[in-house]
Amino acid sequence: MNSEAATLEGAKTPKWRLIGPGLIVAATGVGAADLVATLIAGQKYGYALLWCVILGCVMKVVLVEGAGRYTLATGNTIYEGWSTLGKWTHFYFTPYIVIWGFVYGAAAMAGTGLPLASLFPVLSVTWWGILSGLIGLALVWFGHYAFFEKVCAALVGLMFVSMVGAAALTLPNLPAMLAGLAPTVPPGAIVNVLSVAGGVGGTITLAAYGYWIREKGWTTTKYMGVMRLDNGVAYIVTGIFVVSTLIVGAELLYSANIAVQTGDRGLLDLGNVLGERYGSWAGSVFLVGFWAAAMSSLVGVWNGVSMMFADLVGHLKGLGKDHPDVLSGGKWYKAYILWLTFPPMVMMFLGRPIYLILAYGVLGAFFMPFLAITLLWILNTDRVPRQWRNGPVSNILMGLCALAFIALAITELQKALGM
Repeated sequence: MNSEAATLEGAKTPKWRLIGPGLIVAATGVGAADLVATLIAGQKYGYALLWCVILGCVMKVVLVEGAGRYTLATGNTIYEGWSTLGKWTHFYFTPYIVIWGFVYGAAAMAGTGLPLASLFPVLSVTWWGILSGLIGLALVWFGHYAFFEKVCAALVGLMFVSMVGAAALTLPNLPAMLAGLAPTVPPGAIVNVLSVAGGVGGTITLAAYGYWIREKGWTTTKYMGVMRLDNGVAYIVTGIFVVSTLIVGAELLYSANIAVQTGDRGLLDLGNVLGERYGSWAGSVFLVGFWAAAMSSLVGVWNGVSMMFADLVGHLKGLGKDHPDVLSGGKWYKAYILWLTFPPMVMMFLGRPIYLILAYGVLGAFFMPFLAITLLWILNTDRVPRQWRNGPVSNILMGLCALAFIALAITELQKALGM
């Protein structure tokens, strides 16, 4: 879609129908691991960490708005912005995106395989995961954004209905919820605070937002308002979804002193508890929502991070940003989709190599501080037209995000190194 066509669309179409890229980045970022972290927070502390969910959404809104503002104000991708900061960004991001893609590909396929194997035990988790990876590949291979957006919207709908429905079944305690909005940290809960606040709505996929708004046809500052609306609405939806997860943990698990496993299997435990408490239909509906959450993350990464990789290769090879090989649907975009899909299948059969997992954890722990700090740097310099640079409020909020994610990085690094 060219800019003129997009402008006409914006003039004729209600704003709510333009919402899409923000919902994709938020839904992609809320994977099974994030849901389990929130569920366990509810299981352990009831509503005491509800404020963390709100804080996590606010932090992600600030960072995604910054990435979108940079793209619209300059016409550049986020990687073009990073490149202006020096070659050190290449040295960091190149190994990160390669290792991250390999390990994430296996984790994403396993995450989709778990609920499918529980719902339809004719295949194992491994084979359902492999099938999901192949379906994800087919859905995004040609890079057709409009179709991809509709797929993600459908998956978000399934996620939302299943989890909000599960929360409604538990009859949430409203006075306790309101009390949970007051910032408190129960004894021993600091790791849960960081996990919940840091895990709401994405990591590397936050940086993919600029690529999705480009695919949507939002390419100039005239779309700044609708971009901010898109981003805000997306994280309101995400917040409701994650709050619902906390409600289920608080009402269904905390009150009954029921523990679930860490990792994706904790959601299978919750499906079993729902089935025992409300009937098998409730467990099955929840498992469908679990699958939708995992599948939306898989499809979103297969599309968005593949565009980031293509942009990276374009910079390393000195290709122009409009070169066919580095665009959505181009050679390097497809190469990364294949990397996400086929090599990780080996891990599905052979287990998870410990040194690769450690490298993934160490590199991954530093991505969110990297994003927050580089956005602060870029958005306060002449890399951005003066009217679109950070103001005092944006700087304070991004600075707080950077500090919070540095703390989370230290925690994750200690965990990865077994300290």
